[in-house]
Amino acid sequence: MSYPSTVQAITISKTGGPEVIEKREIPFQGAPDHLVVKVQYLGVNFIDTYYRQVEGIYKASGFPFVIGEEASGVVVALPTDEPVLNDPDYKKRGYKEGSRVALNCLGSHAEYVSAPWKTVYMIPEPVSTLTAVSALAQGLTAVSFMEEAYNVQKGDIIFIHTVAGGLGLLMTQLAKSRGATVIGTTSTPEKAALAKANGTDHVILYKSEDTVARVLELTDGEGVHAIFDGVGRDTFESDLRMIRRKGTLVTLGNASGPVLPFPPIKLAQKNVKLLRPTIENYTYTPEEALYYGNALFSLLANGTLKTRIFKEYPFTADGVRQAQIDLTSGKTTGKLVVKVSD
Repeated sequence: MSYPSTVQAITISKTGGPEVIEKREIPFQGAPDHLVVKVQYLGVNFIDTYYRQVEGIYKASGFPFVIGEEASGVVVALPTDEPVLNDPDYKKRGYKEGSRVALNCLGSHAEYVSAPWKTVYMIPEPVSTLTAVSALAQGLTAVSFMEEAYNVQKGDIIFIHTVAGGLGLLMTQLAKSRGATVIGTTSTPEKAALAKANGTDHVILYKSEDTVARVLELTDGEGVHAIFDGVGRDTFESDLRMIRRKGTLVTLGNASGPVLPFPPIKLAQKNVKLLRPTIENYTYTPEEALYYGNALFSLLANGTLKTRIFKEYPFTADGVRQAQIDLTSGKTTGKLVVKVSD
């Protein structure tokens, strides 16, 4: 199999609003220690907007900058680097030309991607490339964070912000499979119904209810064992009021902006554990990446985890612009994807 010397990619030439997103032709060459993947689907995530925004939390390495961190497709070229080919961890993956894979690396919004092999996950039957891309980033987050950031156990009471989003739905399903009680927030009755259909025990409509008061009521004043918060700045103070003594607060996103600096002594009021983890540091070694990749795809294959596609967008500048607008509007449920090829 072969690949072209130029590809179409979704890029930005400067930071700004969605209007700075463009589709352009760029040179392409696979690195000797990388896999080359022909992309079928792209996953749309909040981190894509963080690179684009003027006040973005993450900074582009240069312009034009290819956005995106999540894709799925088919391997068209293997590494040629001898140390990689002889690496025992590489051999465990079983990559072949034609293998169906999902990948989690920066610069993925393109027709072809050159990706470090550690970031490329084999897709087992019966999981499709569409399901894989709808689950990879959020699924790896769910399985690793709910094992290492806070190991969810039977009998735990878990709180999940934005419980009807792509990550919230997967975290709910995983927590319920472990025997936990799940409390979550969302914005509309329609989203609440979806969250309940995916296992959420108690859904709080944060726009019309007092979230803290409701959580304390549901937990007899004790609070929850763990909070998974992808909102950030706007919910952090409430989190400290809802967490129980010796509870764990996992802040994992910045939808409302990053948490503001605060004196650590605030955590001493309840001996709270606070973490701000990333997928990359839970899948840092090849062994860790393989472990969590296998865990995720096993849960998808056996039906424990089920993804929901909110909408499929075209591989155009307008399509990706609209996807980012929709994602940040707070009106979506489940996963937003972009179709690149058959």
